[in-house]
Amino acid sequence: MTRVLFVVSAADRWTLKNGEVHPSGYWGEELAMPHKIFTRAGCQITLATPGGAAPTLDRLSMSRTAGLPSKLREVSRYLDSIQGELNSPRPLAAIDPDAYDLVFYPGGHGPMEDLAVDPVSGALLTRVLRSGKPLALLCHAPAAAFAAKNEDGSWPFTGYRMTGLSNLEEKFNSFGRKAIWLLEDRLRESGADYRKGRLPLRPFTQVDRNLYTGQNPASSELLAERLVKDVIGTGT
Repeated sequence: MTRVLFVVSAADRWTLKNGEVHPSGYWGEELAMPHKIFTRAGCQITLATPGGAAPTLDRLSMSRTAGLPSKLREVSRYLDSIQGELNSPRPLAAIDPDAYDLVFYPGGHGPMEDLAVDPVSGALLTRVLRSGKPLALLCHAPAAAFAAKNEDGSWPFTGYRMTGLSNLEEKFNSFGRKAIWLLEDRLRESGADYRKGRLPLRPFTQVDRNLYTGQNPASSELLAERLVKDVIGTGT
């Protein structure tokens, strides 16, 4: 059985450059749909967060601006079905990444607040990337990569082709224009080979070696299905 680790933000806010605190957390579709797809493929899933705190659902991700009503209903039903898991995640510091076949980070603005500066998550990312096991970062989750460091202080993700929420997509939200930093900009500045789709808010993924990334919430299913094909389909 393929063992999948979901690393989820424990943040319930995103602090903006004027000091304003925007309510946040994980994005519903980005956790629910990959979890559903991996479960359907027979995976065993473990959820972990910093400190083992129950993650907060970003209510904006369930609003009418976040997707079609049918999709939002599907996401809501699925999150309800795994509420027990969401209420009792494992502490990230207690996780042995070698015990898992695949590591998946869903997004939402939460990772911009906590995982981007979390040394435990950073060490896990560095270890998994180096191991060659599949590592997936979705939407805002590539922000977690900024906490990763090699022994010499260099960034492990330098030169990797990857995607994440674009500047344009971030600025579709009025509060996005108040961000302290934008994910696309910082990925480029840090040394990633950042790519994005031709059209915003459309599914777009990138695979470079063992690193799998998705640009936005619409990429959730495409990214998870690619992982099922490449990892579970091969019996890894």
